[in-house]
Amino acid sequence: MSVLKSLQPQEVLSFFETLAGIPRGSCNEKEVADWVVSFAQDRGLEATQDDLHCVLVKKPGQLGLEDAPPLILHGHLDMVCEKDDGVVHDFERDPIKLLVEGDFITADGTSLGADNGIGVSYILALLDSKDIPHPPLEAVLTAMEEKGKVGAAGFDTSRLTGKRMIDFNWITDKEILAGCSGDITLTVDIPAEWEDVPATHTAARQLKIRGLSGGHCEFDIHLERANAVLLLARALNTLGSTADVRVANPHGGAQNNAIPADAEATLVFRPEDVDAAAATVSELEETLRAEYRLSDPNLRVEFVDAGLPARVFSTKAAARLSRLTSLIPNGVLSWSLTVPGIVESSNNLGTIRTTDEGARLMSTITAAVTSRKHEIFDRIRSLAALAGGDISVEAYGLDAPEFPYRPESELLATARAAYQDVMGTEAEVHVSQCSLELGMFSNKLPGLDIISIGTELHDLHSPKESVNHTSVARVWPLVKEVVSRLR
Repeated sequence: MSVLKSLQPQEVLSFFETLAGIPRGSCNEKEVADWVVSFAQDRGLEATQDDLHCVLVKKPGQLGLEDAPPLILHGHLDMVCEKDDGVVHDFERDPIKLLVEGDFITADGTSLGADNGIGVSYILALLDSKDIPHPPLEAVLTAMEEKGKVGAAGFDTSRLTGKRMIDFNWITDKEILAGCSGDITLTVDIPAEWEDVPATHTAARQLKIRGLSGGHCEFDIHLERANAVLLLARALNTLGSTADVRVANPHGGAQNNAIPADAEATLVFRPEDVDAAAATVSELEETLRAEYRLSDPNLRVEFVDAGLPARVFSTKAAARLSRLTSLIPNGVLSWSLTVPGIVESSNNLGTIRTTDEGARLMSTITAAVTSRKHEIFDRIRSLAALAGGDISVEAYGLDAPEFPYRPESELLATARAAYQDVMGTEAEVHVSQCSLELGMFSNKLPGLDIISIGTELHDLHSPKESVNHTSVARVWPLVKEVVSRLR
């Protein structure tokens, strides 16, 4: 049964509801890519899918614009998979359960996938249309955008003939995006120097950081929200200074580009130290709740019974893990002097995972200036070298370039004029601290004229994610007007 059938515009929201029914977390895009190819072929359109499950659909121009220069449309198929504590949901199999709350579409305890499902839905609606004038369309739907822009990096742009692109991966209808930052993701591997659990340590507890707000590593990084991985490291440092504690199974965060909302580790104590450790955790929770009372009012630190692990980090390795983690630069690192009020560089320590060798941290650095991005990377590498213990720091995925602002853009001028006519007000032209795939396309296709048109989205990469359906109703006429003016 359709949840969105009473909302307008149905030509867009019906596709959004269809996408919500197809699991499409990063690295799990084959099913949705197959669906898009089938959708296109059913309409007689040329459609191809590459080995990464990026899809290219080509549609001839129509209603007088058949001979206009081609227009590239862009969105990404994948979504970040986050869920509330206690919610049972298999992101590889289960559909997203949509809810409508007033003007907003949300999901039932999980992330929504409006990033970038709503953008993809505009593209599908244009491909499906028969009554909208538009030039020849080349729709590029990339995979693994949320995993380091892997799809865009691997996409064969030689198959594109367009010299102008409209992207739909933006978060507000009050702006036209005309420039953005680049990013680089890195891993930090910390050897565990595995040991057996000491015979004297027979009491195990699970230390859990829960209830944090989380959010997007770029759009929300300036909000000073707590980072669960850093709080876990802080707790381990605090406990390690007061008791002989052994550490196993550190785990936290959902993805490198989401502010981690939860983290945990198994801790092993001598029985006589457990009560004091519990008191330390309780005191730390009180301190943290006071510190983050505004940004993370639901913060919890839990200390619960657990089974003994098969092995633990050595004492020295556990100390390296907690100390190095706590020292990695996180959050806003510099503000732009070129565009006041915009973050110039930031880092998000997104995940911690137990590996066969020990523990792996994954972090994403975003910067409007490439050299600043690499300088932050080098700082983290230097910290790892000082920590010792054969810690390695490596780039993961791609070094995504920034998308430079071009004030003379013809596409931007057309979109601004259309915005004025459709919305009745002047569009703000925005250059953002976020990193999108657009820098990759602009590098691969020199001279490519790019803008991004957005919809009102909130709390991306979190279970609170929402899209304002009245914004969709405002943006769809704008999209139609812009493409109809591109001669």
